[in-house]
Amino acid sequence: MSIPAASSPLKAVLWDMDGTIVDTEPYWIAAERALVEAHGGTWSHQQAMQLVGQSLSFSAGLLQQAGVQLEIRDIIDTLTAQVISSVQQQVPWRPGARELLEELHQAGVRCALVTMSEGPLAREVVANLPRPYFDVLVTGDIVTRGKPHPEAYLTAVELLQETDPELGIHHCVALEDSVPGVAAAVASGVATVAVPHIVPLPDHESYELWDSLAGRSLGELEALLVGAGCQSHPAPALGDSRG
Repeated sequence: MSIPAASSPLKAVLWDMDGTIVDTEPYWIAAERALVEAHGGTWSHQQAMQLVGQSLSFSAGLLQQAGVQLEIRDIIDTLTAQVISSVQQQVPWRPGARELLEELHQAGVRCALVTMSEGPLAREVVANLPRPYFDVLVTGDIVTRGKPHPEAYLTAVELLQETDPELGIHHCVALEDSVPGVAAAVASGVATVAVPHIVPLPDHESYELWDSLAGRSLGELEALLVGAGCQSHPAPALGDSRG
């Protein structure tokens, strides 16, 4: 691994997982539908969209409202096990994600995974990558407040600071695909790139909007920090959704 140039403002990239690195949303939706139907209910596409990017506890609560007669913890465990099983059969990589991870790795830019999925699923996805790209894993089961709260992103920065005390919020870029995820990243103060997938996102001055990670580069991420000039913007009122 090469060491990034001292003049580069970029020290770390903070990655969402579901919808950003892997296209697991169809797996989650299938697991939700199967669970609701097993309890005699119905699960619509519109209902599923309300869960994109949300914490699993929040999602489990909506599934209870849809008729699932299980405790929150049991719902989370059931969904996670089904999605892990699907990932083990086929990992649905998102375009450009692995290529950008490799470029960052070669340049010595650190990466953190910031996901509302829990540890077992995050570790399954990471294990399928060709290299140990992530220095830090922040998962939904180690934070108190899930996205859209900024706690997960702030936790990732704090963990990265343990081995690099000079690293700050202004040295980081977050990559997100969902409404709650973008809101969380922006609220943390991290420069944010929104790469919408399942749910569209509007243009907003508080984040950069890309249509894909395919063909994107380290240089473009560095340029975001240089161009931002460490300016801050209020987080957009994006509403509710899951990713």
